[in-house]
Amino acid sequence: MTSLRLLPLLHSLLVLQVHLSSQLEDNKIPASLCTGHPGTPGSPGVHGSPGQPGRDGRDGRDAAAGEKGQKGDRGEAGETGVRGLTGDSGDPGQKGERGEPGECAVAPKSAFSAKLSQGHTLPLNVGDAVHFDTIMLNEQGDYNKETGRFTCKVPGVYYFAVHATVYRASLQFDLMKNGHVVASYFQFYGNWPKPASLSGGSLLHLVPGDQVWVQMALSEYNGFYSSTKTDSTFSGFLVYSDWKNSAVFRTGEV
Repeated sequence: MTSLRLLPLLHSLLVLQVHLSSQLEDNKIPASLCTGHPGTPGSPGVHGSPGQPGRDGRDGRDAAAGEKGQKGDRGEAGETGVRGLTGDSGDPGQKGERGEPGECAVAPKSAFSAKLSQGHTLPLNVGDAVHFDTIMLNEQGDYNKETGRFTCKVPGVYYFAVHATVYRASLQFDLMKNGHVVASYFQFYGNWPKPASLSGGSLLHLVPGDQVWVQMALSEYNGFYSSTKTDSTFSGFLVYSDWKNSAVFRTGEV
């Protein structure tokens, strides 16, 4: 009931508002007749945020070439690199020319052999050399039958051998080198009807001037014997020379 009573009042208010609005529109003054004085400048505004980057500018023209700079200091040496792989083998070289013929060298020689002659008188004193007085071979002349001694001319290794026929007495002799005994040999004789034999040999290293001989070891053991059917011999020969310690022997010098 209350709402119905208020409706006439609301209608009256609406009509009054429309009427007042139309009067205000009629009383408006043109804007051109209402010019006022300029206002006071406002305070500076707040700085704005940075703008977006601009586009790249055009390339400039090439400038003239500058002067050449000074040479810089030499840099430090770098570390040694890893060793490279072995390369392929090269092609074989050409065959060289044949050389001129060289001088012919021959091996040095030294050899001798001698025996006791029949009825030869043997030394009776200990230390005396036995003189094998019959020469069978002595091309280089290294053996002296007068002294019974071999004298070395070619340095190297020699082999010496003594073969003795033992008869009428026991035998003991020494193989000597420069006054020193290098080997001793003995054969007992027991009054046998036939001769016995005694042989021995030794390898010796000699240098030029060395001497080798056979000498009696005991005066009572002097049973060297020689006849038409049996001999007592002393022989020696060079096995090999010391090439490093001697000159090259050419033909005619040995």
